[in-house]
Amino acid sequence: MTRPHALYPLVLLSCLALLAACSTPAPRPAPAPPHHRVWRPSVGTAWQWQLDGRVDRRVDVPVYDIDGFENDAAAVDRLHGDGRKVICYINAGAWESFRPDHRDFPAALRGRSNGWAGERWLDIRQLDVLRPLMAKRFDMCRERGFDAVEPDLMDAYLNDTGFPLTAAHQLAYNRMLSSLVRSRGMSVGLKNDLPQIPQLVGDFDFAVNEECAQYDDCAALAPFVKAGKAVLHVEYAVPVGDFCERSRKLGLSSMRKKLNLGAWRQPC
Repeated sequence: MTRPHALYPLVLLSCLALLAACSTPAPRPAPAPPHHRVWRPSVGTAWQWQLDGRVDRRVDVPVYDIDGFENDAAAVDRLHGDGRKVICYINAGAWESFRPDHRDFPAALRGRSNGWAGERWLDIRQLDVLRPLMAKRFDMCRERGFDAVEPDLMDAYLNDTGFPLTAAHQLAYNRMLSSLVRSRGMSVGLKNDLPQIPQLVGDFDFAVNEECAQYDDCAALAPFVKAGKAVLHVEYAVPVGDFCERSRKLGLSSMRKKLNLGAWRQPC
C-alpha cells in the first residue's frame, strides 16, 4: 500500500507544471501575408505601348505596356515610381531567335516564319512542352514587378503556321496561358483572337487589339467592355479622325501608333 506522503512530490510537480503553462502566453500564429490585390485596367484607361527603344517615361498615361525581356526590375520600378501600372509584353505564339531562352525551345516546336525576322510560329498543340517554357517567362515578369502580362500571337490557328491547328487547340493554349499568369498574381490580356472572345472573356482581365477599325470588327470586343474590362486598342494605318469617335462610343482605349511601336503615339 502506498503511503500518502509519498504522493506529495508528484502532486507538487504537477501543480508547478500547470502554473507554468497558465503563466506562459500561448505562441501567436505567424501573421498572414498581406493580401495581394491583382490590378486590372478599367474601361477607358489610357495607355502607352512601347516595344522599341528605351522607354520614354514622359507620356502622361496611367498604364505602360513594355517588353518583358528588354526591361529589368529597375525600369519597372521607375514606372511604378511615376504612378504607372506596367504590362509585360511576352511573345507566346512564336519562337524568337533573339531571346535569351531561344535554345530552350525544341526544333520540333518551330513552324513557318510569321513574317518577322527571326520568328517562327510555335506548335501550340504541345502544351506539356510549352507550359514550363511559358511559366518561366511569366516568372520573369513577376520577379521584375510587372502588374500584368500581354501574351502576343494568340490566334495562331487563323494563320499559316505549318501546323494543323484548330480553334480548339487555340482555346486550350490561351486558357493555359491565362491560368499560368493569374496563378502568379498578375492580370492577363487577350491579344486579338476576336472570334473566340465569347468563349474567352471570362478567362482574361482585359483585351489588347490591333486594327479592329481598319477591318471593321471593333464591335466584336463589346463583351470585354460589357464585363467592365478594358480594351487597349491601336491602329497603324487609319487616321485618328476616322476611328476615335466610334472608339469612344464603344468604350475602347484607342490610339494610333507606328508599326515599330516606338514612343510615338497619337491618342484619341
